Amino acid sequence: MLTIEAREEVWLLKHPFRISRGSRTEAQVVFVTVSDGEHAGRGECVPIARYNQSTQSVIAQIESIKDEKRLDRQHLQKLLPAGAARNALDGALWDLQTKMAAAASANTTAPVLKLKLGGDDLDLARVEAVRQAAPAARLLIDANESWSAEHYEEIVPALKELGVALIEQPFPADADEVLQTLDHPIPVCADESCHTSADLLRLTNRYETINVKLDKTGGLTEALHLCECARESGFKVMIGCMVCTSLGIAPARLLATFAEWIDLDGPLLLASDREHGLAYRNGKIEMPSRELWG
Repeated sequence: MLTIEAREEVWLLKHPFRISRGSRTEAQVVFVTVSDGEHAGRGECVPIARYNQSTQSVIAQIESIKDEKRLDRQHLQKLLPAGAARNALDGALWDLQTKMAAAASANTTAPVLKLKLGGDDLDLARVEAVRQAAPAARLLIDANESWSAEHYEEIVPALKELGVALIEQPFPADADEVLQTLDHPIPVCADESCHTSADLLRLTNRYETINVKLDKTGGLTEALHLCECARESGFKVMIGCMVCTSLGIAPARLLATFAEWIDLDGPLLLASDREHGLAYRNGKIEMPSRELWG
């Protein structure tokens, strides 16, 4: 769900501004931010007294839709009338979408991109922005248990058209039985629903792929067993990780031969890594040094 914040700002004028209805020496504006937790869009509007608008009334209009589950530019046209409040929010939503596209542009040459989605109205816009910026990349999405069945049915056909190759954990692990009743035009991957080989039987007819992480399996020993059992049971395999240093990735790298998908980017999210850290080059992870592990 998007977070909306609005506040009044006052900007002094260089010179008094006069019209037939009066004069003023400052500009009163409403500043708005709309955030998805990772990126933030900004917008501004000027309440117009001629139309019975004030900063307080505009902020109240904006705050009246803060709890809306669906908030995108198209739906905004129905939520608010034409005027200053809608202007500020519309500008912030445009800015947010641009920010997402810019983030995708920084990775246009990556062969595979994985997007985190949150089950809100910007899910599709996020994917569209990334697809436009990186038309050749294979796109994976991870919903982290945030979707409803209605959201799944609404968004998946469009994601298929955008070339999304895999959907990871759309539903909560304790409510994923709904996957047995839904179409799977895009393969679905179990993450939170799969820890060890004991989970595989329950996942049949719900998922096509499993995400194996050492911190879920309890180490490389069970991870190897899980990968072997998964392949024998007809599942495809993704190798994933938590945010960690290269030392946490080095043993997981040995599982790559089982995998169709490798998502071992934990160290790339750190400000700094361990000494003798793994080298990532051209989408590949080089062998760990003896000083690191193995």
